[in-house]
Amino acid sequence: MEVPAPRRSVIPGGTLYRGNEGMWSWVLHRITGIAIYFFLLVHILDTALIRVSPEAYNIVIGAYKTPIMGLGELALVGAIGFHALNGLRIILVDFWGVGTRHHKAMFYGVLGVWAVLMLGFAPRHLMHVFGG
Repeated sequence: MEVPAPRRSVIPGGTLYRGNEGMWSWVLHRITGIAIYFFLLVHILDTALIRVSPEAYNIVIGAYKTPIMGLGELALVGAIGFHALNGLRIILVDFWGVGTRHHKAMFYGVLGVWAVLMLGFAPRHLMHVFGG
């Protein structure tokens, strides 16, 4: 009996990633996690600055009151929201018996809930940032 040769699948771009929901969930979770880590690092450093030089601290805090930083705050809230919701999805996939079967639907659910939350937050925040 002859064993057939395994089928070779074509991998787009020569990578292992296929662009499915699981991959994008993984990538976005890592990117948002790294962004949150760097925000926390900067936050700790600028808060510690008050012990070194209150004048320098006031200058740094004054720089945070610009529209560019306001948009950065919007991005930060978006990253934290997605990271938190996707983290709950990961917990369900890991510990819920049928979580792996529903991981795609849960990913789209995360995106939907995240979009609703951001639509509730963004207008109010942007009004505050741009003087409304």
